[in-house]
Amino acid sequence: MDIPPPRQSSKLENVLEEHVLVVPTKIFHDLGHFEGFCAETDKYLAELLNPAHTRYEPRSAVETDPSLKQLIPYCIFTHGGEIFYYRRGSKGGEGRLHKKRSIGIGGHISSTDPAGGERRYGPAMEREIEEEVFLETGFKERCVGLINDDSSDVGRVHLGIVHVFDLEAAKVRPREESILESGFAPPSQLVAEIEDFETWSQICLKSLFANV
Repeated sequence: MDIPPPRQSSKLENVLEEHVLVVPTKIFHDLGHFEGFCAETDKYLAELLNPAHTRYEPRSAVETDPSLKQLIPYCIFTHGGEIFYYRRGSKGGEGRLHKKRSIGIGGHISSTDPAGGERRYGPAMEREIEEEVFLETGFKERCVGLINDDSSDVGRVHLGIVHVFDLEAAKVRPREESILESGFAPPSQLVAEIEDFETWSQICLKSLFANV
């Protein structure tokens, strides 16, 4: 997926605060608002990541601004029919998700991420993975859909782009202190415990793995 680099905000950036990639929520609604999971990546991604629409804004400002959606790569690791899971600790990251279980690794696209030739999204996703876990195996990656959840404060200001990594071996270890109680488990076990998971993980478990 060849995506041009987003247009930079014309505002002078405060180097002490992270500036993250956002797109106006109106663009998302014009393309077709949905709740939950949507597999129509071709319909959304080119426009959502179009530099004519995107810009970088201070993270503290956009965390409470539902007129903007922060675009978040959400990476799921699978091997041998099992899914990597973990519990979010109380340090770092999105405070509204602390202590929740998750099957997704990822985070914001930052203005400091390298352009990587003609793309910034890919390098940002790779950075987030490298910051959060040790991924010590080969894999095949595919983008499978998007997540939107306007039912919560955190969901209203984020839009997830879901990637599944099919691993050659179950070799994923936490790197961040905030990733706790990790391992691999069959989808049926995680679905049975679904109420313990953050909303985006619940959506993915129901949409991608409930019938596996």
